[in-house]
Amino acid sequence: MENIIVNDAVKLLKDLISIKSFSGSENKTADTIQNWFNDRKIKCYRKNNNVFALNKKFDKKKPTLLLNSHHDTVLPNKAYTKDPFLAHVENGKLYGLGSNDAGGALVSLISTFKYFYNVENLKYNIIIAATAEEESSGPLGLNSLLIDLPKLDIAIVGEPTEMKLAIAEKGLLVLDVIIEGTPSHAAHENNDSAIEKLPDAINWFKNFKFEKISKILGPVKVTVTQVNGGSQHNVVPSDVNLVVDIRVNDCYSNLEILQIIKKSSPYRIESRSLDLNSSSIDENHGIVLAASKIGMEKYGSPTLSDQAKLNFPSIKLGPGDSKRSHTANEFIYLSEIETGIDLYIKLLKEIL
Repeated sequence: MENIIVNDAVKLLKDLISIKSFSGSENKTADTIQNWFNDRKIKCYRKNNNVFALNKKFDKKKPTLLLNSHHDTVLPNKAYTKDPFLAHVENGKLYGLGSNDAGGALVSLISTFKYFYNVENLKYNIIIAATAEEESSGPLGLNSLLIDLPKLDIAIVGEPTEMKLAIAEKGLLVLDVIIEGTPSHAAHENNDSAIEKLPDAINWFKNFKFEKISKILGPVKVTVTQVNGGSQHNVVPSDVNLVVDIRVNDCYSNLEILQIIKKSSPYRIESRSLDLNSSSIDENHGIVLAASKIGMEKYGSPTLSDQAKLNFPSIKLGPGDSKRSHTANEFIYLSEIETGIDLYIKLLKEIL
């Protein structure tokens, strides 16, 4: 890959890292991306903090490929020892909040879009969308932008996958679970304490198994992630609340998972949302075959992305490693960005 393309991408990523862009507060990174397009004479559009552009020779008669990644981040992990907003390179690693998730993928896709922007006689139109609120699944992210875009036929969602092709990803269902008991003064005996029921409740969710196992995504994963209960040292509370994180495979819808849990569980359960379902693409789809042709490895991703917002075929693909996401001293290798741009362009050449 030409150094000028890679250097331009890295410069943009450094600029983005230096700006705080927590979910719902991405206006300054949106400004930076918008200015990047304007400086390169690429006409772009903006809705809230979502910035998008269409290839110059856009033809409504042709199918359309969406390139998408996000520019929002989570809050810095408390274990950071480096300044999360100081983009700097050490031993080939570019450090900074959002460098891996998903800045590397975002700037690589933007560079790929620029590479094809002026190309004529493409089989597909191309749209690049740098979107907001992915980390929070907020209302003003990709889902709010889709209604303003032309009809979309296929998408590449940029997330750190080590440039392996995610042909499926698990969905997410978050449950609020209430363990009920009898409130009392701590000085008196209580054989119906909600807190004392807690170990059994945690074990119930830990040991609950769903019957269907996906060939690509494996089993449904159920994890208790939060426990809340009690307000004073001398009061036994009437209930204890659990938060349960369920990663749903492509054998179930979120609604089916909720119905099964409610039918089986002895606890009171409410779901926060049913919208973030698992997604997958036919292994014989043209983009999957094209990726296989250039040697990309296929897998099923355990993590969620904005892919869950799409109702048409999509893949998840990008430089970086998901295991680095949301960790302290987040980084991406400069070589991963170079490889990412190179493989994105090779993949698009196969289908365009």
